[in-house]
Amino acid sequence: MKVKKDTTESAEIVERMEFVIDKLERDELITVLRNRFMENSQRHKDIAWSEIEIRLNQNEDNIRVLSNMEITGGEPDVIGYDKESDKYIFCDCSKESPSGRRSLCYDAQAWESRKKNKPRNDAITMAEFLGIKMLSEDEYRQLQKTGDYDYKSSSWILTPKGIRELGGSLFGDKRYDTVFIYHNGAESYYASRGFRGIYLV
Repeated sequence: MKVKKDTTESAEIVERMEFVIDKLERDELITVLRNRFMENSQRHKDIAWSEIEIRLNQNEDNIRVLSNMEITGGEPDVIGYDKESDKYIFCDCSKESPSGRRSLCYDAQAWESRKKNKPRNDAITMAEFLGIKMLSEDEYRQLQKTGDYDYKSSSWILTPKGIRELGGSLFGDKRYDTVFIYHNGAESYYASRGFRGIYLV
């Protein structure tokens, strides 16, 4: 499914992702990721950067996807290790919902069903284009254990089939030192709501 584009700044960001990343951009991204990793050790205790950098350099897709996350405001960082797949978990760790992924309805079905004032895109389609998976409720709660996120914004999360079939979708935020999960119509969209994703390296 192709990303729907408009003339907004966010659409221009998406278009930039189609270009090949050169060596300078690659090195700059790895430096940003390394510095963020070192400055936020509470997110990934007992995980060494050296192994992660080896994996980044072994697979060009890793660089491309993490660059996509960075360009759209996600500020990706490692938040854990998945034993089953033997991979490290990168997640969008920006304090607020990624700025380049807001004003999106939940999925393509919701986008198609809107007759007026359609948003520029939908969250599920954009996540697929970026190469990441939107966070589930459990993953969103796990992220919140590593810091305080979405105190002024909110983020769409993967919605169970039964809720989605009835027209609803879920989103989360954090207020009063507590994580809250709410519901909205899947067709709705807000300037303060984006989505977060994960990518395994």
